[in-house]
Amino acid sequence: MHRLGFVKDVIYPWRRIDPISHILQKEQPFSWVEKYSYVYSGPYNKNAIALTFDDGPDQVYTPKVLDILKKYRVKATFFLVGNNVEKYPQVVKRIAQEGHQIGNHSYDHANLKKLPDKAYHEQIEKTGRLIRNLVGYTPKAFRPPYGSLSEKQVKWASDKKYLVTQWNVDTLDWKGLSKEEVLSRALDSTTPGAIILQHSMYPMKLQGSVEALDQMIPILKSNGTRLVTISQMFHIPQGI
Repeated sequence: MHRLGFVKDVIYPWRRIDPISHILQKEQPFSWVEKYSYVYSGPYNKNAIALTFDDGPDQVYTPKVLDILKKYRVKATFFLVGNNVEKYPQVVKRIAQEGHQIGNHSYDHANLKKLPDKAYHEQIEKTGRLIRNLVGYTPKAFRPPYGSLSEKQVKWASDKKYLVTQWNVDTLDWKGLSKEEVLSRALDSTTPGAIILQHSMYPMKLQGSVEALDQMIPILKSNGTRLVTISQMFHIPQGI
């Protein structure tokens, strides 16, 4: 079923998110998208998709992903975890310097839905400060770990001008899938407006994901698909 999303004059598809990790995702009321800045995918009437990478930065996979993106002159969005930002500030700076968007993925990958308000707010605000100190802006795009938030938490994020950014194509690369498996999951499910989820954090076994990315990008580009950041997809600034 297709409905109008929260961005004026652009049509957005509403899709169920795949189950991830041990938390079963349920389709949220569409009114969330209408009331708040909360998205699963971009406009399906535009031939553009967004590559997104969660849980970094690190010194193993994030640099490999950046090398591939640079090779194909593609920009992506990295949803970073605050305690990893503290460990690898130079990688954070490289992400920004090479023109990619940085998003907020909490401080320590907590299940935010289970936290009291104060702890939830601190997870996001602390990470925002860490990133701002390195790249000069507080990320507008925010992705909750496991995709898990209550409606109250979504409202708080919206009131603070964050864009809660979920996804609709899950590569499940965190399972240590092979190149062929990741590539199949990504390409078989990708349609215009897709937001693709991959990861870039050791000790996950992500070599298959990295190798798949190196093949996925030229395949998508050969079909005329534009690979964009989240801010480009929704025509919003990177920072609050």
